[in-house]
Amino acid sequence: MWRARIMDPFEIIEQYYEKDSPSYNILVRHSSDVANKAVKIVTNHPELNIDKKFVWEAAILHDIGIFLTNAPEIECYGTFPYIAHGFLGHDLLLRHHLPKHALVCERHTGAGLSVEEITHLKLPLPLRDMRPASIEEQVICFADCFFSKSNLEVEKTPEKVLNGLSKFGKDGARQFEKWCELFL
Repeated sequence: MWRARIMDPFEIIEQYYEKDSPSYNILVRHSSDVANKAVKIVTNHPELNIDKKFVWEAAILHDIGIFLTNAPEIECYGTFPYIAHGFLGHDLLLRHHLPKHALVCERHTGAGLSVEEITHLKLPLPLRDMRPASIEEQVICFADCFFSKSNLEVEKTPEKVLNGLSKFGKDGARQFEKWCELFL
């Protein structure tokens, strides 16, 4: 009898990060906080028919690309700017044949980034729409807004998140407010 192999996101992470290294521990702690918050949202909103298993897996993997960036404050010593970690993670997960998980990586920064925002802010990113589309992508992006890799274990308040997003324009702040109404 044929059985589908169960995907373990930690096995994928361990292909790129040395287990128990500082960068591994930062990534796994942050991603676990995001995954726990996202799963709690899914559990509290059965009416939205959100795929809980996928949300957990993708939340664990959403920041896999950080090791490729130059972010010494989180023990990452790559060559790319930190903002590139989303599309870099996207490309990594495509190699693992995980296209839906890859989209979460690419679309989770802030409240998502439009082509117009990428152009206007002159961000070193591919010119494509990087806003979360599926409900699963939105839940993970929303949950990620509450946690920082430089201040682990501290969950931001919605007000603090909104204040941070407002610095980059109104679109992200408006999207976050909509998510607060939907998910909280």
